[in-house]
Amino acid sequence: MSSPLLHAGPAVGWDTPFEMLLACHERVERMLGLLERLAAHLAAHGIDANARQAAQDVLRYFDLAGPAHHEDEERHLFPRLAERGGAAAALAQRLHADHLAMSQQWAVVRTTLQAVAHGAPPHVLPDTAAWPAFAALYRSHIAAEEGEAYPAARALVDDAGLRAMGAEMAARRGAR
Repeated sequence: MSSPLLHAGPAVGWDTPFEMLLACHERVERMLGLLERLAAHLAAHGIDANARQAAQDVLRYFDLAGPAHHEDEERHLFPRLAERGGAAAALAQRLHADHLAMSQQWAVVRTTLQAVAHGAPPHVLPDTAAWPAFAALYRSHIAAEEGEAYPAARALVDDAGLRAMGAEMAARRGAR
């Protein structure tokens, strides 16, 4: 017998695009945590079935959802912040630069994860030295977005703008 659900959180959908962005950040945090646990697992156990599955999960997330999320921000947040000028524009530039740096760091992390996921010998320990910097940059980026960028951009979007933003985000993903 299953337990009753004590609390059903609010539904997040394309009609609430900022909440969708926040939900994506929660998934990023889970994947970064998995990446960190994977590094510890590799050091203790080498490449086994659990390590291969974890590597595949992290690869799938950051290869697919990560770039789509960044594109959402590049299309819908950063231009709004840039239009405000001053500190908001500087923040948009910094966050855009973070996206570029994360993409470069991901290329290095990805290569190692692919080796774990697809065939490195179980006794060969992969070089995970780049993983902590990738996680730290992502976490710093998320903190700036949630603490500064999202509230500032949200204040600039009316209800019609939110609907348009959510519709465009959904359409790019082939969702309704």
